[in-house]
Amino acid sequence: MKLLKRVLLILLLGLLIFVANIFISTGFFRTIENKFNGEIIKKINLPGAEDIVISRKDSFAIISSTNGRALPSTNKEYGGLYYLDLKNDNYKPISLTADFKKPFAPHGISMIKIDSIYKILAISHTENSHSIEVFELNGKKLKHRKTLKHPTMISPNDIKIIDEHRFYFTNDHKYTKGMMRFLEDYGGLSISNVMYYDGENYTEVADGISYANGINIDEKRKLLFVASPRKFLVKVFKIKDDNSLEFIENIDCKTGVDNIEFDVDGNLWIGSHPNLIHFAEYAKGNKKTSPSEIIKINYIDKKDYTIEQVYMEDGTEMSASTVAVTFGNLILTGNVMDKHFLILKKHPTNN
Repeated sequence: MKLLKRVLLILLLGLLIFVANIFISTGFFRTIENKFNGEIIKKINLPGAEDIVISRKDSFAIISSTNGRALPSTNKEYGGLYYLDLKNDNYKPISLTADFKKPFAPHGISMIKIDSIYKILAISHTENSHSIEVFELNGKKLKHRKTLKHPTMISPNDIKIIDEHRFYFTNDHKYTKGMMRFLEDYGGLSISNVMYYDGENYTEVADGISYANGINIDEKRKLLFVASPRKFLVKVFKIKDDNSLEFIENIDCKTGVDNIEFDVDGNLWIGSHPNLIHFAEYAKGNKKTSPSEIIKINYIDKKDYTIEQVYMEDGTEMSASTVAVTFGNLILTGNVMDKHFLILKKHPTNN
């Protein structure tokens, strides 16, 4: 009897530690205080603007939009890609995929200019199926070129194009359902990965990541950054000559980092979720709002970086920020499932 009591006590203690770790490691007790040295200049009515990429040279943005309460989508859904002219302060998005007749729920996107044509890759989730849709943008005309599918696309989240044929993408989970999925979400199990496609073959180049999310590359320094929101980390890798990855370090961001973008000075800008449990309840429809945060990372070298909180908001203006892209003194910030996204304007500083 005494042995049974000891076993039950150990199990109870283990459960309490597990639950306490969930609350502590997800930012549940973090204080949310509104902060921004600037103003909102535009709310743009476009649902689920989860990812945004821009061309600073040609002054436009491409927005990934999916009108859904959860990803991946479980129903046939027609989301879209939208063009936003940044030279015109009307900021009216133009649909590029209105004639794209197959189910399309875009998530992470990436863009590169090759000669005079932009190539755009978009991860899509429809009917429990995942794909990477390949497009070409000429002016404001978008053409669909092909669909890529592969068993390694278990739960693709974000993508980074390298050139005409090659790209990296993240899988934010290894399991799609069951207890292992639960442990990935709530226990922070670190088993998701980064994949590399060389034009013919798909190769795992990094694993042991908890919810591998946003991905981007510092091309000058051959560094690849991956967001791990469940651990509040940005993971830094060196890109080798064969495009495999060598782990360098973790950046402790103290927030649920999502998509990663760069400004003109090479700083990382990241839309983030400061309270992951609150966000999870929002995603399920149990809460009306979820807080948003934007951070900026100046990464100089290993163990030499600074993190600045640029924006924090309780979700009243926009819930669940996922991306922040800078254009001059503007910040375009999107989200996973709100009805609109924001254009912010930073006030000048004396620094």
